[in-house]
Amino acid sequence: MKQTAFALLVALAIGVALAAQSSTGGSGDWPMYGHDLRGNKFSPLKDITPDNVANLTSAWTVRLTAPAGRRGASPPPPVPGAEEGAPGRGGAGAPAGPRAGAAGVAIDPSGVAQAGSNPEATPIAVNGVLYLPAAGNRVLAIDGESGKELWRYTLRPGSATTARGVAYWNGPQGPRIVFTAGPHLVMLDAASGQLVAGFGRNGAVEIAVPWNGVPVIYKNLAILGATTGELPQGLPGDTRAFDLRTGKKVWEFHTVPLPGEPGHDTWIDGWRNRSGTNVWTWTMTLDEERGVLYMPIAGPAANYWGGDRPGNNLYANSIVAVDAETGKYKWHFQTVHHDLWDSDMSNPPTLVDITKGGRGEGTKGGTTPALLFVGKTGYVFILDRVTGKPIFGVEERPVPKGDVPGEWYAATQPFPVKPAQPVSRTEFNKERDMVRPEDTSPEHVAACEDLWNRSGGFHNAGPFTPFGFHEDGAPPKSTIQLPGGTGGVNWGGAAADPASGLVFVNAHDGTLVGWIEAKKAGGNYGRGTEGSTQPFDRASISGPGPYAGFTAPYRTAIGRTVQLPCTRPPWAKLVAINANTGDIAWQTPLGLTEALPAEKQLTGATGSAGPMVTAGGLVFVGATTDNRFRAFDARTGKELWATKTEAAVNANPMTYRGRNGKQYVAAVATDQLIAFTLP
Repeated sequence: MKQTAFALLVALAIGVALAAQSSTGGSGDWPMYGHDLRGNKFSPLKDITPDNVANLTSAWTVRLTAPAGRRGASPPPPVPGAEEGAPGRGGAGAPAGPRAGAAGVAIDPSGVAQAGSNPEATPIAVNGVLYLPAAGNRVLAIDGESGKELWRYTLRPGSATTARGVAYWNGPQGPRIVFTAGPHLVMLDAASGQLVAGFGRNGAVEIAVPWNGVPVIYKNLAILGATTGELPQGLPGDTRAFDLRTGKKVWEFHTVPLPGEPGHDTWIDGWRNRSGTNVWTWTMTLDEERGVLYMPIAGPAANYWGGDRPGNNLYANSIVAVDAETGKYKWHFQTVHHDLWDSDMSNPPTLVDITKGGRGEGTKGGTTPALLFVGKTGYVFILDRVTGKPIFGVEERPVPKGDVPGEWYAATQPFPVKPAQPVSRTEFNKERDMVRPEDTSPEHVAACEDLWNRSGGFHNAGPFTPFGFHEDGAPPKSTIQLPGGTGGVNWGGAAADPASGLVFVNAHDGTLVGWIEAKKAGGNYGRGTEGSTQPFDRASISGPGPYAGFTAPYRTAIGRTVQLPCTRPPWAKLVAINANTGDIAWQTPLGLTEALPAEKQLTGATGSAGPMVTAGGLVFVGATTDNRFRAFDARTGKELWATKTEAAVNANPMTYRGRNGKQYVAAVATDQLIAFTLP
């Protein structure tokens, strides 16, 4: 453990201030990853409004990784519409490298070049102090008014944390910071940054299966998901709860039901040692009044072939409600049967209370306790959170069947009645959906046509079209799947305004193209698939692997090579959903493609991060590949403020009140923590 001298001087002051905080924090705090257990990402702060947000200015910037001698511009952003490295079962793409320092930027004083980072982390804020993981091996406490480091905890050499945030627990012995680091749950004293020696063994508890997310703190429990691999047989994806006072495991929920447990029969004989089927996303949500935890359980491994797991495969691709104190099953709702598209459950449901237009069993005084979920499929499900029943209706509709030898195909899939349309493109018709010269350029369209022809065309028979089978040596014949492996709404999830009932998401279109083939010896079928014994997997004209999309490079008039999606824009949107009616309230393109002429740049171009919303009537979101941080009018979707950042803000933003009484807005921008406030 390393600690600055400054931290020792201020530890007592922090401790006195923190002792006054409740477990949920004050109204100016951002005390947990999603602000609250409901996952609303909503702050009651309203100093910053549509009338004054244009005056926001930089308050401070903290460099989270040390410079490594590399100078110049930030690395190129991901290709709009391309896959981001496929988070799979909770992993992440390669961490962004550090950048050279610049005037006005606080440089990490350690002087040690860090190979890793936590570029998708969201800080928490309690009493004006921010806490977050950084550099892949440390946790920082930062003064929210000045950006000064108050203390630092550094993991021992060889250890690392890929956590997307830390949790705050107001325990009987004082406030604690809790986070995961590999197969460990670690506890620090919030005032000093020192390990809490009485927790587990020297401040850490073995959790066996790692998790890259943020512990859900409920009473004296830390509830964890699981980061498993891409192999069909491997680590279990079970959700677990640990007692924060003793470090002991309290309960474990089997995400693949064992013999005798409800749902076991949906696997036929494919349940044994099944991996995946895990909560890999960064957090879960919880109804504190009812003591119910909602788990977004992802698809099973392998991602694209399920012949060895016939059946609908519960609780994969499901929202599962359990008693938060015991883990006892209450209900489930499956959003995809027998997943063959890596559809996953990429974020937790957002808890909302519907005040009109909904009729549920939990209705009291015209208000129905509900939840809203929208993930990688782009379909919006609004459920009664007491019963799990759809509020606006869900229909089982027939879907296309494939031709892969030995595969099992679900005959139907669930489609919401309202909203009637998904928030992202889910089907492809060449005449309607293929990019046109007026969208990008004649050269880009020609490149897309060439890719189409070389691929043997791209078959799509509507939503849930499975990848077709390709015999070795046969002419190419490809399938196109939308919204792709990271499309729809990914781990950034939704933000909800409880007053208006509006729920906001970053929805981006993506594509996956290719086929299923008999695996070839030595072929690279994707990160983490080495050693898999499955007989079939994804490939395309580019060779083995699941990452090919319908994007094509072309050379611009100034000689620059640009790769863009071959579907018509917009490729990403900020969308507002009215949870009270089940309708789309508004949507607007999110992000610029600056390689295009100015009149064509508003294409939408985002990664996977999500928005937050405030009582001031603003939606803040980064996520875009154009390196900007923006604010929108929550009522209309009008963009009111944007600032250019040195690096992409592919992390969820947050807001808090500093000790000086001012409201700040902050976010991680790759390897920096940036904060803004009014003058």
